[in-house]
Amino acid sequence: MAFEWKEAIIVNIIDETPTTKRFFFEVKDGSIFDFTPGQFVTLDLPIHEKRNKRWRSYSIASYPNGTNQFELVIVLLEGGLGTTYLFNEVKVGDTVSYRGPQGVFILPKTLDKDLYLICTGTGVAPFRSMVHYIHQNKIPHQAIHLIFGCRKFTDCLYEHELKQLEKAEPDFFYHPSFSRETEIREGTYNGYVHLVYQTLLGNGNKDNAQFFICGWKEMIDEARTKLAELGIPKDRIHFELYG
Repeated sequence: MAFEWKEAIIVNIIDETPTTKRFFFEVKDGSIFDFTPGQFVTLDLPIHEKRNKRWRSYSIASYPNGTNQFELVIVLLEGGLGTTYLFNEVKVGDTVSYRGPQGVFILPKTLDKDLYLICTGTGVAPFRSMVHYIHQNKIPHQAIHLIFGCRKFTDCLYEHELKQLEKAEPDFFYHPSFSRETEIREGTYNGYVHLVYQTLLGNGNKDNAQFFICGWKEMIDEARTKLAELGIPKDRIHFELYG
């Protein structure tokens, strides 16, 4: 099935970190933007003569709320044509062509296992969508562990929001981890995400766990290897690759 291209207006841009921006879109024809948390959209950007080389896909960071708006959180990639254009050329009021939502990186219909949502950087986008959707719709679930890896404290995305959600949603746990910080902060880890889920699994029941991983290839490959070494079956490991 071919997805039709539509137009959306950029209604807001927020500088979230020194290298990350949040872009807010409004569907131009006013139709409701309905999607399943974990899906993505593809933008058609004027960065190349060949159309398929202008396409850039990003996970949706917002959650379904019955409106015609959606949010993307995007990191500036050195030498990246798409992100350079978005960061330097795009402004509020501009129109962008998009298609979607698409993708099958979505939660199971029944949340009867502990969920480990493992991500780095803007890989937090689909998980932010998922946990807000669960909270807003009061969906029954087992323990949910959002393990979010960054380099520095200043790289952390949605930190205050996720801490507030941890207080508001029973059995939701937020575990930020920082690989290039030496300061010890309460409620955080120092190091890579792998240390976090290995520690949590050492204290819990890994036979009742399901894993969703989103980020760069190196992190995903290492996580899949380590989870396999722990005896986690492949059918309980789901991943979305960036880059």
